[in-house]
Amino acid sequence: MASLKEIVTKAVIGKTKKASKDTFEIPVDYDISNVLGCWVINHNFSGVDDNGKAKIKGSYDVNVWYSYDDNTKTNVIVKTFSYDDIINVNLKSKDVLTDSREIIVRSLTAPQVSDVKVDGKLIKVTVEKEIGVEIVGDVKMRINAEEDFDDYEEEDNVKDLEMNITDDYLNGVNQK
Repeated sequence: MASLKEIVTKAVIGKTKKASKDTFEIPVDYDISNVLGCWVINHNFSGVDDNGKAKIKGSYDVNVWYSYDDNTKTNVIVKTFSYDDIINVNLKSKDVLTDSREIIVRSLTAPQVSDVKVDGKLIKVTVEKEIGVEIVGDVKMRINAEEDFDDYEEEDNVKDLEMNITDDYLNGVNQK
């Protein structure tokens, strides 16, 4: 008769992803002639529990390289933007998100500039990103245990192996 064993382990109990698009305004000191480049660097983020939902707190720097004074001068402006994303994660079990759970956050698509518009001394930058969230928690599994270690006798198997070993065993292997 098979007996059941219960195993407690960590496993992913919830998983989701969220894409977002944010538009920011960056004021500058000059009337801009052209935007020569725009990029995002220094993306930092972490996840915490917020009343049963995953709250992602993050920030990144937006760099805008632009020309002004009828394209005769250039400048780079750097602005740091912060974000708080609330993500509802459907858990595979009927549990709720608690402090004993671990929240793993990954940047699936790094923040990148998708659009830049200039309006006099104002730069409007649209940034897109995609965040993935996994919730890791304790789970219990039941497995069939066909064999009980108390019934296993190591001595008998070792004796059987010793009887099959001969002096010329290696000689037979090397000649093949």
